[in-house]
Amino acid sequence: MSSRIDYQHVAPDAFRAMFGLERYIRGCGLETSLIELVKMRASQINGCAHCLDMHSKDARSQGETEQRLYLLSAWREAPFYSERERAALAWTEALTLIAEDEVSDELYDEVRQHFSEEELVKLSLAVVTINGWNRLAIGFRADVGNYEPGSMEKPATK
Repeated sequence: MSSRIDYQHVAPDAFRAMFGLERYIRGCGLETSLIELVKMRASQINGCAHCLDMHSKDARSQGETEQRLYLLSAWREAPFYSERERAALAWTEALTLIAEDEVSDELYDEVRQHFSEEELVKLSLAVVTINGWNRLAIGFRADVGNYEPGSMEKPATK
């Protein structure tokens, strides 16, 4: 598949705005490994090959195991995720699939057992951000396979 639009160069101000949110998420205090799992799970649900390639490489470069990455789509049955990670993955799925169902009070109560109010806002922003990136990458057919860990450290310039 060929790329449709190089959105970061066509609309650099918009890309910088998105990257500002990304930068916030990276430095918000949530565990890096948790954020990468969230990004991977949302990208699996959305079918975003570009983001799956990127975040699997980032996660591995930060010490994530192949086993946890391979079993992420079956996280409910796999014993390799902490209760906090499970809560984050359930929240990620609920927000990513929000058009299909509401976020139940039961899920909210479960997630709140593992995340403070502030952490839950940060987690939600991480989900919002990756869903935005997924839609840009899918809609404009971002290249797949060329990403190198660390290459997204700066937004494009004019």
